[in-house]
Amino acid sequence: MAIIKTDIKQKTIEKEVTLEGVGLHTGANVKLVFKPGAENSGFLFERVDLEGHPKIEADANYVTNTQRGTCLERNGVVIQTCEHVLAALVGLDIDNVIIELNASEPPIMDGSSKFFVEALEEAGIVEQEACREEYEVTEVVSYSDEASGSEIILMPSSSYQITTMVDFGTKVLGTQNATLNKISDFKSDIANARTFSFLHEIEMLLEHGLIKGGDLNNAIVYVDKELSPETMEKLSVAFNKDKITVKPNGILDNLTLHYPNEAARHKLLDVIGDLALIGTRIRGKVIANKPGHFVNTQFAKKMSKIIKNERRNNVPQVDLNSEPLMDVNQIMNMLPHRQPFLLLDKVFELTESYVIGLKNVTMNEEFFKGHFPGAPVMPGVLIVEAMAQTGGILVLSTVPDPENYLTFFMKMDNVKFKQKVVPGDTLIFKCELITPIRRGICHMQGYAYANGKLCAEAELMAQISKVK
Repeated sequence: MAIIKTDIKQKTIEKEVTLEGVGLHTGANVKLVFKPGAENSGFLFERVDLEGHPKIEADANYVTNTQRGTCLERNGVVIQTCEHVLAALVGLDIDNVIIELNASEPPIMDGSSKFFVEALEEAGIVEQEACREEYEVTEVVSYSDEASGSEIILMPSSSYQITTMVDFGTKVLGTQNATLNKISDFKSDIANARTFSFLHEIEMLLEHGLIKGGDLNNAIVYVDKELSPETMEKLSVAFNKDKITVKPNGILDNLTLHYPNEAARHKLLDVIGDLALIGTRIRGKVIANKPGHFVNTQFAKKMSKIIKNERRNNVPQVDLNSEPLMDVNQIMNMLPHRQPFLLLDKVFELTESYVIGLKNVTMNEEFFKGHFPGAPVMPGVLIVEAMAQTGGILVLSTVPDPENYLTFFMKMDNVKFKQKVVPGDTLIFKCELITPIRRGICHMQGYAYANGKLCAEAELMAQISKVK
């Protein structure tokens, strides 16, 4: 398996677009605004109803609850039922968008992705300069849940494909399958497939004061039990209808199916939305047997971890004999550091989102005098400092006069040391943006490699400040 840089340009929307509706579980009126996103920023939720407008990335590691939809939570800030919105974004081949909400959940609309797709198309889809990364699947990856019998298998394919197979063990629904061979078919084949539930689930949710925004226009209700007069009356009140009936096909009231296998298609929609939380496009075929939000998001977490490890071990291929993009003199024209604290010798690659640099470690380094006599080892803090100086090139390249700026550390997270570095080693650094640079603040993931192995990694945050 490998992370590959494609020649496909990333995409966002051209302008803002607004949707309003009711939250399924809260019953509250919700306003959702899609906004253009910066390159490499992915999908980002923003709660404008809370102080400071906190943001939550669409990341599988923030999933906390999957009982009635996929719920994200970070630092106490919650986003509920995010899957239909995310499915629309992936289904339209969009990479970067800000999803602004004034409540904890998007509007349910008709229980599908149809209205989100229409809004995004109204906003217009535009290409960006940066190219997209994809994770190419070369061997089978799977996840299964013994309790539910659910399983997801990912296998090699030339494109992103999904097949879902559902079996709820009920006569009214039976066994259904759905397949999406091309993501470009999402709008026509999957987007309008609505969410569904069984009558016994609806009764339980109503008893607990949930699905306050539900009505017969945003959920297909399969009747899997006999309807008593008392139940009919409760449902009539809950759904604000004079009379509740059951159609011959076992569906409550007068809702007409868009497809005979609409349930399987909606499960496919959910899979697309939940797997968007991986954060990297997949080039492979997904086969989901009895999928649900729990198994979907557990698989997304597994894939996210696999891809993160792949990034760690993906040693940059640098031709040490080639002419560098920047030599040490050019580096000193940009960085204020000087000997003995300049820890970067060359820069080989520099883009808007990442930088690759090099340091040759020799016995002449000052720190080897005391660290340690007879057993020279490069201090880990200096490896991180060298990594940060490499990142400094990335952030200072965004200003026209870098010689007039200083770079200051703000914080370091998840610092790990894997291998020791000794005289004679050549350190290769790669720093890549986690979020776009804003107001001179750079949040990046840094890696240091020696002898073809990862020797250190860290999340770094730094800010450049102009010299007065």
